[in-house]
Amino acid sequence: MNDLYDSQRSMRQMRKLAMQRGVVAILDVGSSKIAALVLRFDGSARLEDEGEIGSLAGQSGFRVIGAATTRSRGVRFGEISAMGETERAIRTALQAAQKMAGIRVDHVIACFSGGEPRSYGLDASVSLEHQVVTEEDVARVLSSCDVPEYGEGREVMHAQPVNFALDHRSGLIDPRGQLGNELNVDMHMLTVDAAAIQHLAYCIKRCDLELAGIASSAYVSGISSLVEDEQELGAACIDLGGGATSVSIFIKKHMIYADSIRMGGDHVTADISMGLQVPTANAERIKTFYGGVQATGMDDREMIEIGGETGDYEHDRRTASRAELIGIMRPRVEEILEEVRARLDAAGFDHLPSQQIVLTGGGSQIPGLDMMATKILGQQVRLGRPLRVHGLPQAATGPGFSSAVGLALFAANPQDEWWDFDIPADRYPARSLKRAVKWFKDNW
Repeated sequence: MNDLYDSQRSMRQMRKLAMQRGVVAILDVGSSKIAALVLRFDGSARLEDEGEIGSLAGQSGFRVIGAATTRSRGVRFGEISAMGETERAIRTALQAAQKMAGIRVDHVIACFSGGEPRSYGLDASVSLEHQVVTEEDVARVLSSCDVPEYGEGREVMHAQPVNFALDHRSGLIDPRGQLGNELNVDMHMLTVDAAAIQHLAYCIKRCDLELAGIASSAYVSGISSLVEDEQELGAACIDLGGGATSVSIFIKKHMIYADSIRMGGDHVTADISMGLQVPTANAERIKTFYGGVQATGMDDREMIEIGGETGDYEHDRRTASRAELIGIMRPRVEEILEEVRARLDAAGFDHLPSQQIVLTGGGSQIPGLDMMATKILGQQVRLGRPLRVHGLPQAATGPGFSSAVGLALFAANPQDEWWDFDIPADRYPARSLKRAVKWFKDNW
């Protein structure tokens, strides 16, 4: 626990260093593509986190000066499976982004969707000695949280205070300076498979870069795809990637739950490849140009040239109807959405005052997906694109860039986490079991 707290603190220091130098690289390591952005900070960004605890100031302070993507290699289900290949792909994307920016970058902040994220809701309360809440009191109440026995080989990726209460006045963002007798906190903690973080850190080190921060794709997609009202009142962000689908739930501008499903757009492509007996590259092209999940009467008559280069004339001249293609795609997309529904139910999403659902990520572009999602997930579904940020090339404004853009916003204004407070060494958390994600049912 100690090591992790220290490594997260040292990454925070790296980020401050990068901000002082004025440039940082953003890296979204996905299963189908690796996206790199280079950000320049103009000094108006909050260098010192003197704002409210956990505040996410919108857009201030940076512009994108370089952007590049490359086809991902060696990443499956959002996790690195072949180090050498992933390292080369990361290097390619970062070099191209730095070349466009015309500047060398030393620090990188990265996100990924794998590692089987698990959410926990923690809480604690302490009595105040002097009635006025100080920085030390905040550190004290955070360190009093009972951390669950989350298992060997897991690491804490996020640990954010999401709600403070002072003598039964709940919903406080920042209690410092306020008067009271008892301070309570609710904290959301997200753990991931330690190996997934280590592999990514190792790849970045091999590229001669310093890791200045790490985030869950589920979290950063939500930051960029949910509008302010949705983050405040309650919403889920579903990021349909290539190898994994991320789920995050936000309320009161904080993420309170995250999960990941080991299925995405690549699985739909694989089904097409099997069903139509074509190579993956062909299947991807057919999916992109003709895919869909809602069949109409017209689709029986619309014929698609499947193509091929086997040299067998009959085989390479085959056609399939669009209805046939939809028949292959639909069951897999339904399966992914049913799995998302199960995760939302487990998280108690129904208990939130607002149940807006936003679909984003490259896989969200399948025609008819929103209608199908409305049937499976509930009425309030919309398709989401990431927020506009300064300098972002047109090609990087689509839903496939939600996590990259969210990571840029996270880099500019990270929410306060547990390790941003000076918790005395003898107060590192004791471990005991707490039920995950129950507190927001009680509190909202």
